[in-house]
Amino acid sequence: MQILPMNTKINTPRTRNFVKITALLMSFSMLTVFQTAAFAQNSEERIVGTIAGETITTRDLELTVNEMGDQLGQVPAEQKAFAALMALIDIKLLAKKAEAENIQESEEFKNRLNFLRQRALHNEFFRSKIVEAISDEDVRARYDKEVAATPAENELKASHILVGTEEEAKAIIAALDGGADFAKLAEEKSTDRGGLNGGDLGYFTKGAMVPEFEAAAFALDIGSYTKEPVKTQFGFHVIRADDLRPQQPPAFEQAAGQIRQVLLREKYFEIITALRTDAAIDIQEPNFKAAYDATIAQQNQQ
Repeated sequence: MQILPMNTKINTPRTRNFVKITALLMSFSMLTVFQTAAFAQNSEERIVGTIAGETITTRDLELTVNEMGDQLGQVPAEQKAFAALMALIDIKLLAKKAEAENIQESEEFKNRLNFLRQRALHNEFFRSKIVEAISDEDVRARYDKEVAATPAENELKASHILVGTEEEAKAIIAALDGGADFAKLAEEKSTDRGGLNGGDLGYFTKGAMVPEFEAAAFALDIGSYTKEPVKTQFGFHVIRADDLRPQQPPAFEQAAGQIRQVLLREKYFEIITALRTDAAIDIQEPNFKAAYDATIAQQNQQ
């Protein structure tokens, strides 16, 4: 799997696809693991107070902040601890009331409790065996590997003037042949908003522009412009090649977050695939079985 594609742009359709799949399959885990807590994990546990003789500690509040997730998302950081305390008081009081009414003996409660227990175990396994198993050194090593494996490619810096008709484009070329300034003409004539910046398109690699534009631009010598209008779906272009340089890989700091997500996904699927293989999974409802088989097949192709 190549993390840094040839155009070196991090936000590619391929990347977005596997990140979306990962987010779907690991949503419970990611919610718990990456929520911002109100306290540092290694801070000393302190007693905050008691409710009917039951102690509340800073660790209880941290757990409440993490578990409530989006419900505290709009609360300012400095108020989350107090909001968690208020929520925890309500939770404990209603829990005691529910126990007094034997709600814990209902089948619905037992089923929910079993699910929550399994989800908590799932999340804790994910945190301790997957997230914490991936070190900064692992991320750096994968970055270096992918950069080294990325084929060398040049990127072109170009400018253009976009107009609506071929006649307008030919008139602009004639003006350039007569010594007119490209950037000034772009500001005066171009219908593209980039014309306000002299028509500057910045650097781009092959595959970033529509084919007709790309072929004409990369065929130019640096400093030269097209002698015939270039027609695309957007109109008629006059293109100038400004610079050519080796493609620059994204900085490690820019790519590290995405690479860590890739490593998380790989490790998660390595473990879950082995477990699925060993488990006796039998989906009997036809529609669900078809969807399950298709999903597993798609995941195996990633």
